[in-house]
Amino acid sequence: MLHIVACIKQVPDTKIIKMNPKTNTMDRASAPAILNPYDAHAVEEAVRLKKRYGGIVSVLTMGPPPAVKAIKKCIEIGADEGYMISDRAFAGADTLATSYALTKALEKIAAIQPVDLIICGKMTIDGDTGQVGPGIARRLDIPPLTSVNKVVEIDKERGVAVVHRKLEDGYEVIESTLPCLLSVEKEINEVPYSPRRTSFGRHAISRTSGRLTIWAM
Repeated sequence: MLHIVACIKQVPDTKIIKMNPKTNTMDRASAPAILNPYDAHAVEEAVRLKKRYGGIVSVLTMGPPPAVKAIKKCIEIGADEGYMISDRAFAGADTLATSYALTKALEKIAAIQPVDLIICGKMTIDGDTGQVGPGIARRLDIPPLTSVNKVVEIDKERGVAVVHRKLEDGYEVIESTLPCLLSVEKEINEVPYSPRRTSFGRHAISRTSGRLTIWAM
């Protein structure tokens, strides 16, 4: 069974956020929190691959308790389960610390169900570094495929993935062994304006169709 994990982040809406004139940093309290747009495309692609090949989609995020809303959004899109790691020590984490923490969580997830494919958005709109995905791949010692704008094939039996990687003047076709990590572009798919809906009754999140696990690291 194919197991895909999408790494996501809840971010402030940068179309609305204000800057703190004293610190010259983003005032995160000045804007609503949203699912990082690049990550929405990562989850959508994971769900499409699940429909194409079968399997399950897990989502993973690191953040404070309110970040659970991003997990719920991903389950609305079609993810099967969500994992969140949360600890006060994560506050202000840079990309090095973030990739380390997410790697440790991915290792715990893989111990429950081996992971075949990790999908991340190309970058987050509040950081714009594009470093976390490759950092995770380096720590897990798996191939990082960046700037992916099309998944041609995932063949678990042969243990390979074939993708198109975006270049300035076109694209290149890459075949990689599984497991591997994809950092995806927005044009890889179109996220529906009205995401696939999962019924969220008061206890729906605990059902198999929307299971949530929170780890205090």
